[in-house]
Amino acid sequence: MRTSAGSASRCCRRKETRTIASQDARGAAPGAGVGSARKEDHIRLAAEQRRAPSARNDFDDVEFVHHALDGIDIADVDLGVTVDAWSWGSPIYINGMTGGSETAMRVNRTLAAAAAATGVPMASGSVGVALDDPGMAASFTVIREANPDGFVMANIGAGRPADAGRRAVELLGADALQLHLNAVQETVMPEGSRGFGDWLRGVEATAAECPVPVIVKEVGFGLSRRTLRRLHEIGVRVADVSGTGGTNFARIESARGDDAFAYLGDFGQSAASCLLDAPEPSPQLLASGGVRTPIDAVKALALGARAVGIAGPFLTSALEGDEDRMIAELRSWLDQIAMLLALLGAARPADLQRTDLLLRGRLREFAELRGVDAAAFSHRTDRIPSTDPEEH
Repeated sequence: MRTSAGSASRCCRRKETRTIASQDARGAAPGAGVGSARKEDHIRLAAEQRRAPSARNDFDDVEFVHHALDGIDIADVDLGVTVDAWSWGSPIYINGMTGGSETAMRVNRTLAAAAAATGVPMASGSVGVALDDPGMAASFTVIREANPDGFVMANIGAGRPADAGRRAVELLGADALQLHLNAVQETVMPEGSRGFGDWLRGVEATAAECPVPVIVKEVGFGLSRRTLRRLHEIGVRVADVSGTGGTNFARIESARGDDAFAYLGDFGQSAASCLLDAPEPSPQLLASGGVRTPIDAVKALALGARAVGIAGPFLTSALEGDEDRMIAELRSWLDQIAMLLALLGAARPADLQRTDLLLRGRLREFAELRGVDAAAFSHRTDRIPSTDPEEH
């Protein structure tokens, strides 16, 4: 289910797409073909990471305490979530993957068709390459063409001018803008920028100018307590902590260069760590990075995420252009998440924040070092009144 706010402006923005692309052509960056080659490299190297054996990550250090009589009927489970002013019928969304090449167009078309069939929100890859070279715009606008009524998030980098966010939103007729922070990736990227000093002011300016709400996200290295607090102070309402454990852009960019930064392959914090570390008050939290299975998504929701972004697990089907398979995978994730909620006694995803969790290993060590009471998570149901008449 989608909120209807702004639907009229979305229609207008979609009609303006081709005009905007034509206007942007006058400011296209020289050598923009390099951007398309980079996007192809990203897809190829991300797919190679997917073929590697699945590594352990911090979601493995999160364990539900099983209460055998807490389950509910699956018919009583509602997967709907509220994020900012939006009502989503799904607690998961397809996170930004790619754009700016022929392969990216096929990937985005497949993902968008599956999003349309299932009602799952979807984000684009970084639209910056299309703002530099409007000839690449079709690999992004295909998302709205294949998913005309769904919830779509455009994506742009924090190092761009404030009006880039507006242009990205207009190009896709987007409902929200993901503004990504990727200082680690830029550091490792052979052609990357190393000028990060104005990013906080840039985020604030982009959020103020953007015609739709802004979601600030990392690209796989995590948002710390300090970062989330600073985002809250400048008025950012939603943030995706996007931690380690999934597609690793430090390793991707290192492989594209001379591997001089291979030692940054384990840099950053996991999504689970970031959720534990989040301050109060904070932007509303989304989570992504290292989500391999439906149980990982449910764990992220239990740790405080309002919704969970998935990318890597869907890449193979998207690369093959297999829309039916992609739709089946999304429906399977939603079905399994609903069954897990029923097992855990959660009628809605938000109810998972009242389940008991055991935090182990590296995640518990992180919590203790950051001053988070890890043991308190194992006693959350103690605060819920019992329904047993013998106890009253």
